[in-house]
Amino acid sequence: MLKTVRTEIALILGLIVTGLAYGPVAGLFAGSFTVPLFSILFAVLFCVMLLLSFSAVRHADHLAALLGEPYGTLILTIAVITIEVALISAIMLSGEANPALARDTMMAVLMIVLNGVVGLVLVVGGFYHREQAFNLQGARAFLTVLVTLATMTLILPNFTQSTPDPSLNRIQSEWFALITIALYVTFLAIQTMRHRSFFVQPGSEQDDDDGHHHVTGSRSVGFHSILLVLTLVPAVLLSKKLAVLLDFGVGTWHLPAAIAGVIIACLVLAPEALAALASARQNFLQRAVNICLGSALATIGLTVPAALAISIYANQPLELGLSDTDMTLLILTMFVSGLTFGGVRTNMLQGAVHLVIFFVYVVLIFNP
Repeated sequence: MLKTVRTEIALILGLIVTGLAYGPVAGLFAGSFTVPLFSILFAVLFCVMLLLSFSAVRHADHLAALLGEPYGTLILTIAVITIEVALISAIMLSGEANPALARDTMMAVLMIVLNGVVGLVLVVGGFYHREQAFNLQGARAFLTVLVTLATMTLILPNFTQSTPDPSLNRIQSEWFALITIALYVTFLAIQTMRHRSFFVQPGSEQDDDDGHHHVTGSRSVGFHSILLVLTLVPAVLLSKKLAVLLDFGVGTWHLPAAIAGVIIACLVLAPEALAALASARQNFLQRAVNICLGSALATIGLTVPAALAISIYANQPLELGLSDTDMTLLILTMFVSGLTFGGVRTNMLQGAVHLVIFFVYVVLIFNP
């Protein structure tokens, strides 16, 4: 019992902080903030939510060990994207309208995952193993759907004629949301049932050697599933409080518009990034590919319908079309990703190219 308490300290802290945030100290989130109060509240909420994210990843890792790929990675991806969608929804529904938040968050996730994390994964993997193999069919499946959804949701709205800004009208929003969900669900069916072998490490045959790393101390599937859900509950509830702080900070100190999206992306992607790096170092590149490309795809497949639904039914403005600069970076990223995952082995040079694109993105956030 004591061992379980120590292991689940993040969940306990999350429940305590959630109780305080919605109880005795709820009034602190009602008005404006002084700099010291803002700093303390933001640091506490961010750290607690980060711990909850890592705890969710730990339970997803246990489920991956019990269920095998790609189920474990899929659970991990959906778990962290749930936190992302909760944060975006909370900010869209509270405070001043930020029509570009969902777009900026998706762009940040795509740049951080497809360039930052993928770059580090390939550099680390190449450093330890020179070249690494992955399943080409799985990577192609990811990229085919990802390129289609990214173009349709982040580029195409710039060229539609029914609205004066890079947004969609109601009919377009409804159809785009349905199409996005339908294509993502189709991909999940391919990934988990019909062509599961596409997403397994090449050369592996059985669950004991299917490309995922093994986790010691795993209990039952039910145990880890329940604790995964319980871990996500305070994370989602705290999202609303963190959204208030982000809205205040960006508006008060005139920070770059994309910074809120970057903070959300960093919060939800940190555990996945570490999991991908660990997999690459252990020479399980396929799991790293599943995590990175799966996270990018899930961000669009789940965030776009959620944001469009809020826009439609809560009458919130939503801009999806990227700026010319971001659109150029996205197209470049998709092109380079196609080259990187167009073969069957990767090396450090490919990782270096992705990292260069990521650093350019960071520079342009603060100096566009």
